[in-house]
Amino acid sequence: MRVKIRLCAVALCLSLASIASAQDAVKVDPKHYSVVSENDQVRILKVHYGPHEKSVMHSHPNLAAVFLSDSKGQFTFPDGKKQDFTSKAGDAQYEAAVTHLPENTSDKPMDLIVVELKGHAGKAKSAMKSETKSEMK
Repeated sequence: MRVKIRLCAVALCLSLASIASAQDAVKVDPKHYSVVSENDQVRILKVHYGPHEKSVMHSHPNLAAVFLSDSKGQFTFPDGKKQDFTSKAGDAQYEAAVTHLPENTSDKPMDLIVVELKGHAGKAKSAMKSETKSEMK
């Protein structure tokens, strides 16, 4: 009985460890995410999805995103809810920290730059809602 409980505990710890370490987009999905630059305040990522490509569930701290191409896609969240999105090249938006699974639902490639905030700015709960450049005008 004790051996069974210990094996279950070890299996649970290993599962949780892989989930916790599997959150960083660059680590879990290097096909789509690469680091352009990084310092103690920000990490800049280049993001590229081919047509109809899908990522894996991952997390980001608070961030700003700039779309380099017209984009159409869908986010799936850990609770299973889905959210469609459409962006034009040049759109910029702020997003509070998020865990999601992105998918490019378009027949065209999707490219963007993501600036992840570090330290207090990356972790702080923000009262600022997600806004695109066009909404800010």
